[in-house]
Amino acid sequence: MLMDKKVKWSWSSAIIGATAATATVALIVAKPKDPTFDLTSIKFTSFKLNLPLLDAELILTIRVTNPNIAPIYYSSTTMSIFYDGSLIGSGPVKAGSQSSRSCQLIHIPARLDGLELAHHAAKFFADVGRREMVLDAKVDIEGAAKVLCWDHKFKVHVDSHVTVDPVFLDVIDQENSSKLELFL
Repeated sequence: MLMDKKVKWSWSSAIIGATAATATVALIVAKPKDPTFDLTSIKFTSFKLNLPLLDAELILTIRVTNPNIAPIYYSSTTMSIFYDGSLIGSGPVKAGSQSSRSCQLIHIPARLDGLELAHHAAKFFADVGRREMVLDAKVDIEGAAKVLCWDHKFKVHVDSHVTVDPVFLDVIDQENSSKLELFL
């Protein structure tokens, strides 16, 4: 026994369904990829005599690559800089945005605490003698990626292990890792 039922067609339901299906396919096909971060240069901007120590201010230039098909918007945060396992400085990362599949340079003003560095004076002077100093940096960046009409929140944790020449501030080697966490 067949029952004939009339189905009422709704354009608004069809459009909403098609949009949801498109967004789902876009998320599946365009699997989010971790952004990349590379320290390109370090520039001292000032030394402040804080007797008996010397505090330093510098600018870190970092190349950030967004390999994703969605533009991103991120909030301000603070990058922490470590030497020999101790926090020796920090730098504010301003809120901003980056377009899809793009690369941009960001400049982070940072301050190094001479007192904290003095606790590692023997190692620091040995590193200056070898002209090789290892620094670590950590930062958590929170933001949103805009896909169609929806903002998808994310968090990226970045760990950087950088070897620099402490005399000329050249970047000798670096290993950066990032972990993207997407909140749907």
